[in-house]
Amino acid sequence: MRILLIEDDTVLGAAVRDQIAAGGQSVDWVTRLDAAGDAMAGTGYDLVLLDLMLPDGRGITFLRSLRTSGDVTPVIILTALDQISDRIEGLNAGADDYLVKPFDLAELSARIGSVARRYSGNPNPIIVHGTLAVDLACRSIRRDGRPVQLTAREWALFEAFLTRPGQLLSKAQLEEKLYAFDTEVESNTIEVHVSRLRKKLGAEVIETERGLGYRLGSP
Repeated sequence: MRILLIEDDTVLGAAVRDQIAAGGQSVDWVTRLDAAGDAMAGTGYDLVLLDLMLPDGRGITFLRSLRTSGDVTPVIILTALDQISDRIEGLNAGADDYLVKPFDLAELSARIGSVARRYSGNPNPIIVHGTLAVDLACRSIRRDGRPVQLTAREWALFEAFLTRPGQLLSKAQLEEKLYAFDTEVESNTIEVHVSRLRKKLGAEVIETERGLGYRLGSP
C-alpha cells in the first residue's frame, strides 16, 4: 500500500511516517497542499492521511476538490478540530474516517487497515486462500495451521497480491506500493521478495507472467 501523508507538524508527521514504514508500507510525506496536489497528479495512492489546517490552505477544501474531480482515493482526516460539527463537515466532504489528535499510532494503523479493506471490496479481515489462513487485521498468516513469520516488506507485498486477486501487477506497480518516491530500489528487489514469499508460503502462491508481472496464484 502506498500512502500520502499531508501533515505540517514535523514531530507528528515523522511519528506517523515511521509507524507506517515499520509496517512495510510506502509513505510519501508532504507539508503543503500544493505539494500534495503535485504528488497525487504523478502517483496513484491507495490512501491519503489529511490534516485540515495546512500552511497554504484548508484540508477540507482540498478534499472537496478531490471528490469534485472524481478522485475516489480513500481519505482519513487527522486533525485537532474535535467538534461534532467539524467531524460532520469532514465526513460529508468525502472523508472515509476522522481521527482527532492526539491519537494512538496503533489505532491509526488499525483504521488504515479497516478503510483499505472496505475499498478492496472485502471488509472481512480473515481471508482463506488454499492452505493459507490470513488475518489482515492482526497481520498474521498460518499455513496448514502453522504460523508463518513474514518481514514487514514481505507482508506488504503479499497483501498487495491478496487484496487484488487475479490482477496482474507489474514490477513497477509493486515497487510503487512498497517504496516512497525518494527511496533507492535495487533492480532485483521485487524478485527477491517474491522468491522468499514462495519459500515460506508455497511455490504456487504467486504466479509469474514473464515480462509482464506477477499475480496471486489459484487457491
